[in-house]
Amino acid sequence: MQAQKFKIYQMTAIFSMLFALLGFSYNVWRMEVTEENSNIRTACFEILLELSNLEQQIYALHYDKDQIAGNPRKGWVKVGLIADLSTLTKDSVKEEAQELKDIWSSKWDKIEYDQSATNNMVTQIEAVRSEIKLVLSTLE
Repeated sequence: MQAQKFKIYQMTAIFSMLFALLGFSYNVWRMEVTEENSNIRTACFEILLELSNLEQQIYALHYDKDQIAGNPRKGWVKVGLIADLSTLTKDSVKEEAQELKDIWSSKWDKIEYDQSATNNMVTQIEAVRSEIKLVLSTLE
């Protein structure tokens, strides 16, 4: 009788340890996912802000012919920051941000006078925005 009680006690202790280990493992995994999602969310929001600032600069340069508000050097900084922040998100955003950087590299000097260059930049800004919205909607 005593041996059977001891065996039940051992099984209860083993089950309790396994249950605690499983609970701890799940908690660690959940915290990692939550932290990753938080980092992605923060980076995405920062990119959205920079995208709107870049779009505003493009409009100032193209439509207002304002060399100060639409300074291409500021645009280079914003495009670089967008590309850097995109590495903290998903690959799809990173690819769209790289495409934005490539288009900016080839068209930044034409934005002031070329409508198609302006349209290409704005279209790519929208592509990055759309990808960010998709990523944000799929986070756990």
